[in-house]
Amino acid sequence: MSLTDSVTELPGVGAKRAEGLQALGISTVSDLLFYFPFRYDDLKERDLETAIDGEKITIKGTVVAPPVVSRFGPRKTRVNIRMRVQRAVVMVTFFNQPWLKDKFHEDQEVAVYGKWDASRSSLAGMRVLATQDADTPAMAAIYPLSKSVHQAFLVGLIKEAFARYAGEITDVVPEDVRTRFKLLSDRTLVQWMHFPKTPQEAAAARRSAIFREFFLFEARLQSLKYHSAEPVNGLVIPFDNARVRQFIAQLPFELTKAQKRVVNEICADMRRPLHMNRLLQGDVGSGKTIVAAICMYAAVTANFQCALMVPTEVLAEQHYAKLSNLFRDLPVRVALLTSSATPAARRNILADLRGGDIDIIIGTHALIQKDVDFSALGLAIIDEQHRFGVGQRDLLRDKGLKPDVLAMTATPIPRTLAITAYGEMDVSTIDELPAGRHQVQTQWLHKNQMGHALTAIRAAVADGGQCFVVTPLIAESEKMDLQNAEAVYADLQDQLGAQIPVALLHGQMKQEEKAAIMRDFAANTTKVLVSTTVIEVGVDVPNATLMLILDADRFGLAQLHQLRGRVGRGKKAARCILVADPSTEQGISRMEVMTETTDGFVVAQKDLELRGQGDIFGNKQSGMPDFRLGDPVTDFNVLDAAQRTAGEIFTVDPELNAPEHQPLRAELAHLVAINGTLN
Repeated sequence: MSLTDSVTELPGVGAKRAEGLQALGISTVSDLLFYFPFRYDDLKERDLETAIDGEKITIKGTVVAPPVVSRFGPRKTRVNIRMRVQRAVVMVTFFNQPWLKDKFHEDQEVAVYGKWDASRSSLAGMRVLATQDADTPAMAAIYPLSKSVHQAFLVGLIKEAFARYAGEITDVVPEDVRTRFKLLSDRTLVQWMHFPKTPQEAAAARRSAIFREFFLFEARLQSLKYHSAEPVNGLVIPFDNARVRQFIAQLPFELTKAQKRVVNEICADMRRPLHMNRLLQGDVGSGKTIVAAICMYAAVTANFQCALMVPTEVLAEQHYAKLSNLFRDLPVRVALLTSSATPAARRNILADLRGGDIDIIIGTHALIQKDVDFSALGLAIIDEQHRFGVGQRDLLRDKGLKPDVLAMTATPIPRTLAITAYGEMDVSTIDELPAGRHQVQTQWLHKNQMGHALTAIRAAVADGGQCFVVTPLIAESEKMDLQNAEAVYADLQDQLGAQIPVALLHGQMKQEEKAAIMRDFAANTTKVLVSTTVIEVGVDVPNATLMLILDADRFGLAQLHQLRGRVGRGKKAARCILVADPSTEQGISRMEVMTETTDGFVVAQKDLELRGQGDIFGNKQSGMPDFRLGDPVTDFNVLDAAQRTAGEIFTVDPELNAPEHQPLRAELAHLVAINGTLN
């Protein structure tokens, strides 16, 4: 006997029922025993005098009259049973269960669970607990079900499985960890999760089960991290430290302490014979691009090539311009590859890339096409990495010499996500802004206050600044009453007049047109740029001092913060105005958060709390796990402890060879064999 036995080994489980169980994720006995209830019904008898109207309670009493079945409407029935309970007679009604008539008879002792109606002194029956005597369990486990798997069948099957296989349950959480955190053994937590005698047992079991779930996930991340960093997969980049220091010294500004720290972390990884898989996170404007430039230059000094992949052509153009200027006096060739490149230009770039004549290539998804080959790719950087799918990121990682990988994001990641979605990566954080950066003052206006927004635009332009105006749509929509870029563009042209040039930018324009519009805005020829969220990521116009976001409640917090980060990048103070009439509490909360803080990490945590962990980046994008019991936000302390504990174990015993780690090793192998991935 083994917990890996199929559930078809249990009585009553044929092919059809096995198929229904499999739809719930239950294929083996282990799956069944660890398929836990999501709540419990309290079945203890209640005194009617203390029962609250609408409360679910259990009553015990004697049937005082034969049951009566009545019909109402097509195929609808009710069974009425009169019971003497304590000193009262209570009418108990079961709807659409006519067969229950034969379960009751006069003078029978019975216990019934249902919803109490205090005004009528009646109970809407939900479950018959006992028909022979008054002995009933104190708590009933309630499970997630499907149309083909019913509660009674599942409960009976779990009882049978526990009776047969309880002796096969081993502890995947080592004993010293369970002692430290006062956790139950696996056998006890399974028993108490399914068959608790008291609420205290159920609570203790749930606490242990949540830790076990988090611990297994974090152990799998640690295993992945350890094995992906083995020397056989690594690439040593012996960069010229003196040249790198000289490059940093000639920059027209001094790096912040945080920038220096993360440069050291990344460069140390590059010199190790291990595969680097690092995430660089920092708030908008914190200086991630210069950190990336320093690391790329370090790789170039070791005769390796670098690739920088970004999500949009606008951002690719901007990075190309910045890096070309940054390396103009050095023997570093920078090239740009996007889908807009002409066939001839593309052929030349690909040939030079294969020949090793290009040191740094910047591009969009075009970089991961099959015909893009490198001579010696040593460092692959993925900017705004959550905008790429997992498969797209892996395609770049598989180019060249299995390069070191640095992923960057300007969407600050709460620690909750850092140790779940990014647990297999090392994380570097730039947690301070460069000197001279102003905090962006944020204001929330209602739509009937648009006059104030127009005044703010005129004032910003009069002061020598420029303005972004962002809308959620390109053209008018019949389905949604939202501001659209084309209509706003036309309105602003009329209201601001010829003295304040206004331009329109959106993602459906041709790349040449978008590039020309951005060049005019960067050159201060255009004063107001009406745009969709195509400017959300990376666009850097230091002279822009006002961000106006229309229908702001239609954007997520992270997106609003990214848009706000497009201003305040120069020496002048900047403002962000949110125009919205939110109709939901969540929409109101987003507006309040944005006006209360400019700290991207605080914004990210609030976004996580409001939207839930699965929606921050999207499950497919982030690899965010779907935990059955634990909630990474509300159970963060347990998650944090599980992550630290898993890390400690893999530090001292990465192969899990110690006897106390053998059950964990077997369970991880089983999970990988079943799922193939971390999810």
